[in-house]
Amino acid sequence: MFKSAIPRPWIYSRCISRQLPPRIRRNHIQAVPPTPPLEDPVVLGFKPARGQVVLDPTTPGSQHDDKTLGQIFDSPGFWRDYSQSSKSGSHAGLFQNRYLTSPQGFEQFANTSLEKAKRVVAKILAASSTEEYEHVVKDLERLSDLLCRIIDLSDFVKATHPDPRINEAATKAYAMMYEYMNVLNTTTGLARQLDIAIQTAGSAWGEEEQLVAGILKRDFAKSAIDLPQGDKEKFVKLSQEISQVGSDFVNYMEPAQKYLTFKSSSLYGMDPMLVKEFTRWGQVTLPTIAEPASAALHTVYDENVRRQIFAASRTSSKSSLSRLQSLMAKRAELAKLSKFQSYAHMSLEDKMAKTPEAVNGFLQELAKDNRHHVESCLADLLAAKKSYTRNPNATLEPWDKEFYMSQVLASVPSRLRNSDFLSSYFSLGRVMQGISRLFTRLYGVRFVPRENLPGETWNSDVRTLDIISETDGHVAVMYCDLFARQGKSPNPAHFTIRCSRRIRDGEIQEAAAIANPLFESAEQAANDGMAFSKTSNGVMQLPIIALICNFATTAGSKKPSLLSFNEVTTLFHEMGHAIHSILGRTNFQEVSGTRCATDFAELPSIIMEHFAADPLVLTLFASHYETDQPLPYEMVAEKLALDKKFEGVDTENQLILSLLDQACHSSLPLNPSFNTTETYHSLQRQHGAMPPDPAGTSWQGFFGHLFGYGGSYYSYLFDRVLAERIWQKVFQGGRDGGGLARGNGERFKDEVLKWGGARDPWKCLAGVLRDERVESGGKEAMQVVGSWGIERRRKDRLEGRGSKL
Repeated sequence: MFKSAIPRPWIYSRCISRQLPPRIRRNHIQAVPPTPPLEDPVVLGFKPARGQVVLDPTTPGSQHDDKTLGQIFDSPGFWRDYSQSSKSGSHAGLFQNRYLTSPQGFEQFANTSLEKAKRVVAKILAASSTEEYEHVVKDLERLSDLLCRIIDLSDFVKATHPDPRINEAATKAYAMMYEYMNVLNTTTGLARQLDIAIQTAGSAWGEEEQLVAGILKRDFAKSAIDLPQGDKEKFVKLSQEISQVGSDFVNYMEPAQKYLTFKSSSLYGMDPMLVKEFTRWGQVTLPTIAEPASAALHTVYDENVRRQIFAASRTSSKSSLSRLQSLMAKRAELAKLSKFQSYAHMSLEDKMAKTPEAVNGFLQELAKDNRHHVESCLADLLAAKKSYTRNPNATLEPWDKEFYMSQVLASVPSRLRNSDFLSSYFSLGRVMQGISRLFTRLYGVRFVPRENLPGETWNSDVRTLDIISETDGHVAVMYCDLFARQGKSPNPAHFTIRCSRRIRDGEIQEAAAIANPLFESAEQAANDGMAFSKTSNGVMQLPIIALICNFATTAGSKKPSLLSFNEVTTLFHEMGHAIHSILGRTNFQEVSGTRCATDFAELPSIIMEHFAADPLVLTLFASHYETDQPLPYEMVAEKLALDKKFEGVDTENQLILSLLDQACHSSLPLNPSFNTTETYHSLQRQHGAMPPDPAGTSWQGFFGHLFGYGGSYYSYLFDRVLAERIWQKVFQGGRDGGGLARGNGERFKDEVLKWGGARDPWKCLAGVLRDERVESGGKEAMQVVGSWGIERRRKDRLEGRGSKL
């Protein structure tokens, strides 16, 4: 019943950029220098750019805030001066949580929250009158919030904080609350009291409260609440084991062979500077995963070398495979114990798709339609290999894909002599300004920089932004940890540290009675010192968001971090999750922001990818970091055409991974002979046109999303179809200024974003599209959505936007 808001960190599917020259871009600060010589886009043959959109200066202080926003990300000197206040004074606590001023504070925070939770449980179990039952859902929701305050925050801290003492303290606090959460999930009395409350007081609740009651009831059912005591204890034990083995699978995945050794001459074609980093005495010791291996697969001419690197980079260790096998078996056992046909059936019950059968039907239809596109890509790659090797009988091997993609793209006529040229128009500060300006235009919210308080953040590079609404004032806090550093995860992600919810009067009265000296007011105590706002309807707990990226900088340089266009798209994507958290401020944290159906949660972020490529949106911010010259959109259009060249290959890979996710969460893992490697290779052969991985490899051991998504990895493909439809029908595909029109933004906000998970996503979809066919969901609605995907791809082919350039 009780579940945390821990997100699945999302990895952009095109995070390995395709480049025009035969090398992999390494440090994005190394953009084309403006002098000498400056590559003038007009001289290159691009049309002069349209003028930038003028800022709306009507909001007091908005222009100053906008300027500061750009400077804190783009000017190291300005940030150094701006952040001085965070280096002196009394410790404010991590995220301004007054308990978290030291490692010991995590234990105090957990114990205090646990005491509050036990009081709430006692209150629920003691309810006997109609008036008391009217408060049961609110009390259960508060109980859930008390658990999430510890679990979500601690999970983030233990993964990101550089201090091992704080990591250890956060891990202990997480484990304490997670164990208590699993016990509550099998507490029969709570489920019984909820049933009575629904029957006796449910008619008095509003729509949102009734929805939350239904969610809680379903979650109790998933938690084996009706099982005998022995089975309930087994359920708790299995849940804890799944959490541990899943975390270990993600955190400790590794290749079977960590390094390969080559003569430096055998890596011909690879960036010599990158090769030099791994060369000792004429021998190159190359890591088999991450950037060096990827760079080699894109650029090394020797096919035998590529074959060795490919095989090593796609073969996970025996320990990784063992953890994956254990995870799948335990999940299948948990589902069987809970009387579900499979873990996928259990997981999908509250999703838009509802059943694995509906998911597989959607994926198979999409696969059929994608087949033509990917076969066209395959033909291009095979032709390139035959031409390059001068062998008319050549066949395409799995280790050829990246290399010949790079060769094909390098052969495309281009007016850009340097693939980094676009980056000069995308300094991080300007991109952040652009996103803030876009959100102001569409939704009336903007980013306002704020000086960090001492101890508020986990690293001195973190920038804090208050999110300010034209109508509601302070609505959220966002911590931006966007710069690369040693030991930091390279994967971009959005985290909800704390969800939005309404703080009830009783909670504030309770805090006033305790009078904890750590806090200056009862409202502050009720929020542990973290951000809140007073509204006409009461006190709101504000959403606290952390945004993690890994953008490169050069130590000691005065230049800003310059982003590739793919990185701009990634940042826009993560901001889509953020705006969902910001605007989805519901009364119940159970349905706040991104706490909606998993197969609906990616929609706002994928929509943002469309904005990132819109010509008018780009005029809000895209200008040269030194000359301020606006970006000619033709440069972006050319980049988008190149990216689309092999879109079918990307889609095929996502389809196969989605089918693998379904297979691994079916009833198959209950069979001792189930083998994830055989399953993955079989799916590649059955549904793929591209060459399957060779025998002996086991890439699925690197697929961490099998833990995070657990039967719903198809969501990314599903939401791509929804996002494309909304972009075209609501925002007019960006035509006639549709991408900046406030009316369009308000429509998307009112029908989708503001609800979080407090409304049936099919109703959200029907409302925003004004399409009654999908309002009731079900198999028929899934088929309608599938037809949209096919319709879009057919339209692309008719308009000549397929793989041809």
